[in-house]
Amino acid sequence: MTLRRHWQVYKTFLLRFEEAAHRLALDENDPSLGGLSVSKRQFERWYGGAVKTRPYPDQCRVLEAMFGVGVDLLLAPAPAPAASPTTPVESSLVIPPPRLSSVLLPSEQAQVLLAGGPFSSETRFEAGTTELERQVAMAARRALRFTAMAEGSSVGPETLGQIQDEVRRLTVAYPKLALPTLLGDLVEVQDLTFRLLEHGRVKPLQARELYLLAGITSGMLAKASHDLGNPSAAMMQARTAFVCADNADHHAMRAWVRSLQSLISYWAGRPSEAADYATLGQNTAGSVRGTTSVWLACLSARAHALLGDGEATRTAIQQAEEARTTLEPDDLDAFGGIMTFPVPRQLYYVAEATVHLGEDPALGESQSEAAVAAYRSATEDEWAFGDEAGAQTDLALARIARGEIEGAIEAVQPVLDLPIEQRNFGITSSAQRVHIALQAEGRRNRGAAASLREEIEAFTATPTSVLVR
Repeated sequence: MTLRRHWQVYKTFLLRFEEAAHRLALDENDPSLGGLSVSKRQFERWYGGAVKTRPYPDQCRVLEAMFGVGVDLLLAPAPAPAASPTTPVESSLVIPPPRLSSVLLPSEQAQVLLAGGPFSSETRFEAGTTELERQVAMAARRALRFTAMAEGSSVGPETLGQIQDEVRRLTVAYPKLALPTLLGDLVEVQDLTFRLLEHGRVKPLQARELYLLAGITSGMLAKASHDLGNPSAAMMQARTAFVCADNADHHAMRAWVRSLQSLISYWAGRPSEAADYATLGQNTAGSVRGTTSVWLACLSARAHALLGDGEATRTAIQQAEEARTTLEPDDLDAFGGIMTFPVPRQLYYVAEATVHLGEDPALGESQSEAAVAAYRSATEDEWAFGDEAGAQTDLALARIARGEIEGAIEAVQPVLDLPIEQRNFGITSSAQRVHIALQAEGRRNRGAAASLREEIEAFTATPTSVLVR
């Protein structure tokens, strides 16, 4: 029922739960219900199917008032699908573990999506939005498709302007919102740009702009595939993005795609390849002075740190600092969001490189603390939930290296509180690094370390990718 009502985001569910509790308190003249709430951790247990005991009696009363059925039925496992294997199976309240999983996309469509194939505009992720908001969003997308058709076989200025606006909206939203809320729109915009380039009459200047927009969208889909733990599909989309950058003859976009390929390789456990892509990007960048030049140097630092090359790591960190001082924002930076590389993200990358190099744990801890602090005070344009989580796990790693298990628990706890839809591949991989480090340090503080390892195991058992299987 949470899917049908679009209450699968914690904040949305919490609002509805507290409203129901307040109404029930008035209806039954029971003031004790008025302030009843539910923690994010408890919500995730219900949502993820990890329900071992019944909720407290008052919570049961509120849940039954919300959904109109008994709590035992609400929390029961989903029934086996009676239709075809591609028919979504829905539980009453929860999304249970993958074996009995309710899904937001049929499995076949999910696989096509990750590989960069077609995607039906009728099947998309819609989390935490009202019915009116969904109708407005659907109408806007329909208007975009109609404008492209109405302007005929040539690409008119209104179509191009609308696509530019939509791409800009998505680049800004990507670092801030959970992937399930954006993925359908990304695929639809990519498909539209491809169709116009393949079948429309496009003037040279329009073609260059369309190729740039197609490249940015393909790049975001490469990041989406990476976030869902599919590096093969991510590289496929990234290569498409590079071809688009070449057709647009856009030096900064070429460098940005090489940065993305370095990131994908880094998290896939291929640091040598990640370093090579960073070098390719720096060679490609040439006269690029936008924030991509800073990103490339930081990517090189992280990759060389995993390779254990201290000198190359420090050189790359220095290059990043120099690139920041000579920075001249370019047209990619103007898109904002995922297309730019702000100072907090630089601090995070430098901290991660230092922590993984392992030469100076105290320095790694201080740099990680600076990165965490930078994200806490970041502007809306600079903030990204994934990078903030990365900085927090790096701080946990640095404290584990110093034998400060309690401090590590404090650092990583906000990450473990993230909802399922934000547990992307990079975040779960970072959490697993903390788990590995704890195993090595567990002898010194078995109780606290063992407890945190168990929490991390539960956290990584339900990543974002569960939602599309």
